[in-house]
Amino acid sequence: MSTPAPRHNPLLYEINARTWVRALSQDLGRPATLDDVPDTELDGLLEAGFDLVYLLGVWQTGTAGRAVSRSNPGWMQEFARVLPDLSEDDICGSCFSVTGYTVSTALGGDEALERFRARLGRRGLRLILDFVPNHTALDHPWVSEHPEFYVRGSEDDLAREPQNYFRDDTGAVLAYGRDPNFAGWPDTLQLDYGNPALQAAMRAELGEAVARCDGVRCDMAMLVLPEVFERTWGRVAGPFWPGAIAAIKGDRPGFLFIAEVYWDLQWQLQQQGFDFTYDKRLYDRLVEGHVPQVRGHLFADLDFQEHSARFLESHDEPRAAVTFAPAKHRAAAIVTFLSPGLRFFHQGQLEGARTRQPVQLCRRPAELVDEELREFYRSLLECLRNPGLHEGTWTLIDARAAWDGNWTHEDFLVQGWRGDRGDRLVAIVNFADHPSQCYISPPFSDLAGRRWILRDLLSDVTYTRDGDGLADAGLYLDMPGWGYHVFEVVPSA
Repeated sequence: MSTPAPRHNPLLYEINARTWVRALSQDLGRPATLDDVPDTELDGLLEAGFDLVYLLGVWQTGTAGRAVSRSNPGWMQEFARVLPDLSEDDICGSCFSVTGYTVSTALGGDEALERFRARLGRRGLRLILDFVPNHTALDHPWVSEHPEFYVRGSEDDLAREPQNYFRDDTGAVLAYGRDPNFAGWPDTLQLDYGNPALQAAMRAELGEAVARCDGVRCDMAMLVLPEVFERTWGRVAGPFWPGAIAAIKGDRPGFLFIAEVYWDLQWQLQQQGFDFTYDKRLYDRLVEGHVPQVRGHLFADLDFQEHSARFLESHDEPRAAVTFAPAKHRAAAIVTFLSPGLRFFHQGQLEGARTRQPVQLCRRPAELVDEELREFYRSLLECLRNPGLHEGTWTLIDARAAWDGNWTHEDFLVQGWRGDRGDRLVAIVNFADHPSQCYISPPFSDLAGRRWILRDLLSDVTYTRDGDGLADAGLYLDMPGWGYHVFEVVPSA
C-alpha cells in the first residue's frame, strides 16, 4: 500500500494514547478504546492545521515492565509527585518496554487501531507510531525463544556495573538496554546488533509496525548505529537503518521515518534514509538564549534544515511552559515553528501544561489551562496555514546595526519566506530581554516602485512602507524584549 507524502514542512501533534483512552474511560464510566475517541477531537486536529498524529504508547507491554515500574523507588517518587493521589492502576509500565508490535488490548487491539487510522485517513491525517530498535521488554518472547538476540555479560560485568546488568531466572547475566551516558533502563533488555539474525528479526518487527501506520518515530535511533553500538558494548555491528528503510520505502515511497537522535548525529541518520531527525541542538540553544549560536545553527544547509524536526517540548523534555518564561516561550515558538522542517507539537503544550508525565503512567494530572498561551498558539497555528510556509522558499535574514555603536541588532533572529503563489512573509524576533533596534532587508526582489502593507499575522499591527525605501535602506525595527512580528507583505492597492 502506498502512502501519500504529507505537505512540505508538515505539522505533527503527539498524543499519549494510554492517558487519552484512560481519560475517556473516566468520562464514559466504562473501559474505553480508540473506538471511543470522538470524531470531534479528530476534526479539531484537522481544523488546527495538523498533518500527522503521533500516537505514543500503542504497543503491547508486559507484566515484567509494570512490576519494575511499581517497585523502583526513584520512579515511584516521581510518579507520586506527578499524581499525588497515585494508585497502582495508574502505573502501566513504560510504553518503550515492548513485548510485541501488536496493539495493546487496553486500547482495543489491532482492529481498533485500524479503524482509528481509517478515521484519520478520511480527514487527510496520517498516523505515526513508535518503533523501539534498541531493546525489548524483559518478558519479550525472544528472551526464551532466542536468547542469542540479547547482549550478555560476565560475572565481572555484573559485579562492576550492577546498574547495567542483572541475572535472570536461568542464571544468565543479561544487559539492560541503555544510552551509554546513563545507567541502564531496568525494564528492558539490550538487543545485540552484532548478530545478523537479530537484525533480520528486527527488520521483520519493523514491518509489523509499518503495516499499522503511515510513519514511525524511531526511539533513540542513534543507539544502533555501528560506531555507537561498538562504543557502548565493545561489539562490532553492521549497519541497520539504510537497508531497513530502503526496503520499506521501496514498497511505500511516502512512508515517513522520524529519528529521535542526539549527539549531533542527525545528518548521518538523514543520509541513511530518515525523513526527519530531532533538532535538539536548536532547542538547547533557544533554552540557553545564545542568539549567535541559534543563528549559526540556522545557517546550516537547507537540505538539513528541511529534514529537521523542530520542537519546544516532547514526552522526553520538560514542559515548555516551565522551561521558558512566558514572553521567551512565545519568542522561541516563533523561531522554532517558522523555521523549515517538521513542526512538532506535544499534547498539553498548546494549553500551557506544566507537568511532564512519565511514560510509565497511564493517567495524566489535571491542570489549569493558560488561556493567554492557548490564544497565542491558536494564532500561531492559524499563521502556519499560510501556503508560503509549506511550499515556499526560506531565507535567514541578516540584521544590521540601526546606528553606529548600537550592538542590539545582534539580538534579532529574522526569517523570510517567498511562496510559489507570491506569498511573502517575514518572521522577526528580538530574542533578548531588552529593547533592540536594527535594519533588515526583506528578501524580495520586486519591492521597488510601489508601496507595501506589512500586516502582522499575530496581532493587529499593520504598517505601510515605500518599496524603494525597503529595497534601499531596509525596514527599521525597534522592538521590546522578546518582541516578535510575522509580517505578511502584500502590495498596497
